[in-house]
Amino acid sequence: MTKKGYRLTASTGIHKGDRDYQQDQVALLSHGRVKGCILAVLADGMGGRSGGRKASDQVMLTAKQLFERYAPESDDPVALLKQIVLEAHTVIKLTAISSEEEPHSTIAVFLVNPGGDCYWAHAGDSRIYHFHGKKLVHRTLDHSYVQTLVDRGEITAEEASFHPQSNVLMGCLGTNKEPTLTTHFIPQLKPGDALLVCSDGLWHFFSDLELGSVLSGLSPRDASEFLIEKARVRAKGGGDNLSLAILKLEPLSK
Repeated sequence: MTKKGYRLTASTGIHKGDRDYQQDQVALLSHGRVKGCILAVLADGMGGRSGGRKASDQVMLTAKQLFERYAPESDDPVALLKQIVLEAHTVIKLTAISSEEEPHSTIAVFLVNPGGDCYWAHAGDSRIYHFHGKKLVHRTLDHSYVQTLVDRGEITAEEASFHPQSNVLMGCLGTNKEPTLTTHFIPQLKPGDALLVCSDGLWHFFSDLELGSVLSGLSPRDASEFLIEKARVRAKGGGDNLSLAILKLEPLSK
């Protein structure tokens, strides 16, 4: 599709890594009634073989149902994203009551409106990146124990990736307390911009510079395949589930 001097291209990718089962879920959704309105949602489920999948399933179902009812011309985008996060959190908690498992999930979701404004929200350590060309414009900060150490200046961002407690979350969906929720607003996406949402099974193996280079140099489909393949090699047989979605705004040729 085309809009304001650019065309939107997109792709998703998912792999179970070296796990026996897949608990990640990812989707890119086009609005059924409004052209150029897109929602990307990713969930990294946790809590046993079926518990994590139940949690990520609930995130996807909640996002799809609420996005179908969204009216870009009148509804509040931030309110939609917050509703997706909080309703998914509630449903996952109810799932836990009816089972012996403890389902939890991260969520990372971004919404692009027809006018080119973009909103995102996340809870947990699944990330969203905004690049312009190769340059990182902004990215989410994980709701994790090691991020709090980085924030305090006790360790560097590089050290955080290899910290033994790098998988300890300070907030996600399905816990007893309401999830920590962070939102972000991009007033206007521009030609040359790219958005990436991914689980920690992917971003753990790449620097911001590497991700920017891949996204700027390849199509979304080729970038998805390349990043999954490279993450699998770097995992050396110990890789987690990994998932991603990429949206690029490519300039129209003159």
